[in-house]
Amino acid sequence: MNLNYSDEQNMLREQVLKFCETNYDFIDREKILDSDSGYSEENWKQFAELGWLAVPFKEDNGGFNFGPIELTVLFEEFGKALVVEPYLSSVVMSGTVLEGSNHPDKSSIIEKIISGEHQVSVAYAEANIGYNFLDCVTAVSKDGDALSLNGSKSLVLNGGNADQFIVLASHENSPVLVLVDADVKGLSVQSFKTLDGQTCGELTFENVSLSTESILALGDEAESLFNRMVDISILCISAEAVGAMTSSYMKTVQYTKEREQFAQPISNFQVLQHRMVDMFIETELTKSLLIKATLQLDSDDPETGNTISALKVQVGKAGRLVGQHAVQLHGGMGVSNEMSIGHYLKRFTAIDSMFGNTQHHINKYQAK
Repeated sequence: MNLNYSDEQNMLREQVLKFCETNYDFIDREKILDSDSGYSEENWKQFAELGWLAVPFKEDNGGFNFGPIELTVLFEEFGKALVVEPYLSSVVMSGTVLEGSNHPDKSSIIEKIISGEHQVSVAYAEANIGYNFLDCVTAVSKDGDALSLNGSKSLVLNGGNADQFIVLASHENSPVLVLVDADVKGLSVQSFKTLDGQTCGELTFENVSLSTESILALGDEAESLFNRMVDISILCISAEAVGAMTSSYMKTVQYTKEREQFAQPISNFQVLQHRMVDMFIETELTKSLLIKATLQLDSDDPETGNTISALKVQVGKAGRLVGQHAVQLHGGMGVSNEMSIGHYLKRFTAIDSMFGNTQHHINKYQAK
């Protein structure tokens, strides 16, 4: 098993790191979050120019044909800088579904995503169904040759900015994935901010007319494609969490070296050293499990699902420990909006709730 990154992967990491150091300091990030869109259009344009939006796509669709390893490299650096641009929703999630579908226009849609001019979000969550996303109430009904979509979707990432939505619904007791334009008649979108500052949307569909070409996948194909999207998305946010843990740990170590109490740096106190060692251990454990999950997903290992669930559990537990210890060791300043350290904890909390929380994946792992 080769655990060394290739030259291309190292170059990608260095490129993202340099960009974040130059263009993504904490003050700039706060200004971005306060904007109406919740992300920087200029940054998104640069993502496209640097080729990052093409990373996971196949060469036939204008991409670089990279895989899970390159995505984790990207997201680990995104996590360190708390990047808020909608890469997960518009590239990873929608891209996975589109490339796996038989939609006649998928290549042209993907090309527009890669150029940065088009954004697509996946609407999969609903109120009152928990994390059982396939048990959705939103449904596609058929009346003669006409199809219509009714229902609502919650917590749609980048919902207020998307040009199109991929909607998970039910059709004749089977899952279906359909492509819907954001400006279609009968669709209303209510945009809002989550606790970590991300932009989400609540979608309501009232007799939205669909064509047969709108169907991306149906039945077992839709279920398999959706589950594949969830696995890749969990891998990406786990890599983001590893980057955020690394940054939280390093910032905390640096702060305790500078903060003095009783005429000495508080880093000299053994009880605080033990806390920081715990932070380091949990970060490294998460990183190791991330590597295992990445290699399995890259090789289509049949045990990937179990490892992904184990990874999500570890991310939830480690993120909470690292985030809370970092805030506590920073004292009162750790909970202020003016310091980045509290924003890492908010992001850990949000990541834990995405695609199934810790308890959900414990139950899922035990059931297999």
